Amino acid sequence: MTSISSRRLAKELMEIKNEGCPVGINLVQADDFSTWLFTIEVMGESLYQNEKFTLQFRFDQQYPISSPAVQFVVTEGRQAPVHPHVYSNGHICASILGNEWSPVLSVIAVCVTLQSMLASCKEKHRPVDNDRYVKHAPENPKKTRFHYDDDTYVSFTVLMVNISLISRYAIGFN
Repeated sequence: MTSISSRRLAKELMEIKNEGCPVGINLVQADDFSTWLFTIEVMGESLYQNEKFTLQFRFDQQYPISSPAVQFVVTEGRQAPVHPHVYSNGHICASILGNEWSPVLSVIAVCVTLQSMLASCKEKHRPVDNDRYVKHAPENPKKTRFHYDDDTYVSFTVLMVNISLISRYAIGFN
């Protein structure tokens, strides 16, 4: 018997293969339903112009009821963007990956939201608690309980997944 998670991921993967990804987002690897990799770059003028980052999505059996574990890949030759909501270990403080996750969101909707978060950045810097957090952070970013107190970024990331993106990339609205 196929799990809800596997069926949902198969549907999302088929949509990506048939329709492609939005501009600046590319599927790199989706060999199974546990880990997917995407590259993401901000298009147009931004602080991140000509920079490409790799996002890793890890799914558990509760997806899409529970959010995927999403982080920027930090390995030799790859680094996380310098951003007020991105830690140097690749963990991302974004409400849609935590308490504002909704099962109607898809992998592509998350990618577009993170792309928009980067595009809206006005100043490159790490979170103020970066060093302390990275030193004690769990391997899985979902085990962190982030405090979302910066309305500028939190509300922006939620608002940027607009109705047209949700209707195109969210399951159940096709």
